[in-house]
Amino acid sequence: MEELQNAVKDGGLAVSNLPEKGRCLLTTKNFYPGEVILRQEPYVCVPNNTVSRCDGCFASESLKKCSACQAVWYCGSTCQKSEWKLHRLECIALSRLEKEKRKAVTPSIRLMVRLYLSRKLQNEMFIPASVTDSCNFVEALVSHLKDLDEKQLVLYAQMASLVHLILQWPEINLKEIAEKLLQGPQLILCCYSLLACNAHTICDCELRPLGTGLYPIVSIINHSCLPNAVLIFEGKSSVVRAVEHIPEGAEVSIAYIDIAGSTMTRQKTLKEQYFFTCTCPRCIKAYNDIQESAILEGYRCKDDRCNGFLLRDSEDKGFICQTYKELKYKSPGNHEEAISQYKMIEKLQMELCHPFSISLMRTREELLKILMELGDWREALAYCRLTILGYQRVYPELHPLLGLQYYTCGKIEWLLGYTEDAIKSLTRVY
Repeated sequence: MEELQNAVKDGGLAVSNLPEKGRCLLTTKNFYPGEVILRQEPYVCVPNNTVSRCDGCFASESLKKCSACQAVWYCGSTCQKSEWKLHRLECIALSRLEKEKRKAVTPSIRLMVRLYLSRKLQNEMFIPASVTDSCNFVEALVSHLKDLDEKQLVLYAQMASLVHLILQWPEINLKEIAEKLLQGPQLILCCYSLLACNAHTICDCELRPLGTGLYPIVSIINHSCLPNAVLIFEGKSSVVRAVEHIPEGAEVSIAYIDIAGSTMTRQKTLKEQYFFTCTCPRCIKAYNDIQESAILEGYRCKDDRCNGFLLRDSEDKGFICQTYKELKYKSPGNHEEAISQYKMIEKLQMELCHPFSISLMRTREELLKILMELGDWREALAYCRLTILGYQRVYPELHPLLGLQYYTCGKIEWLLGYTEDAIKSLTRVY
């Protein structure tokens, strides 16, 4: 703990333990909006397989395959050399697989293989390890292995067997893992659970996913539905920036999930994915939760007896009127992604929902995407401006998603020749 404290103190941070929360990051100085709180390179990372990308920098142009394994891409010798110590062992393991099986290795399996290989190389001192990126620190992260149900344990065990098949190392004892599941975190199985709870999606400047990475110090930062900081990426580097003034001695918090949603929706997602109940001010009803939920996700009850709001049932079976607490309507089904139908949905939602409804905002997001694809820029601009109103309601003032929406608006305004409006929008982005 002392070494870890020394590693973060120069950045104005301290590691602490809070009741009910465990380890967290506290500030030892003031941080102001936009200021960098923390910057860290990934312990391990892999690009997505939706588009071929360089393993070193995630670039998608001028790529060449690794000549040995034929499964990994590089943009040039610089990236290949930077990755070679780790990929050398990965390459040997992948090359042993049949060609078809090699193609079936998913990014999540590769991430697990790389996590295990990094641990081996650090233990054998082939690659350096600092206190903030050592295998011991990584393995000390919360894995929630004991919180997994039987279905999840079976899934992780199956993935562990695939890693065993790829690595073919005798020290990975699957029988031992199976026999001791309830006795403590076993290496591979625990690491899968660890990655599920701690890995982050690496995004580009427009928040499009590029890959997945594990950032040990970032993983210490706790969640809040009213976060005072945000996690973004510059290449593969993780950057935590303040979105409001964070005074000395305060806890740094980020959002693990999309915070645009009711308390019930957010709590359900956090419990399923991260195994905890959020107790931030927003979740302990510092706001009027029923009213907030009705605005974001509710429908107006058209029953003659009341003028209440319908909210989605926690088991997603339908909608319940908050006045009479009766199940009123079944959940709507999926709709065709056609512009005429989305406009019909929008019209209905404008009659049934609050103007700041999440459902209405999502419908307008889809309309915006389709209109941009069709090149209908004037109507796209109108919908972009409408979505900004919704974003201002559900995201903090300096949230990147709000900035990205202003960026889209500014680009469309510039394209249409609305120069003054474009400059105003792009200034907001900055």
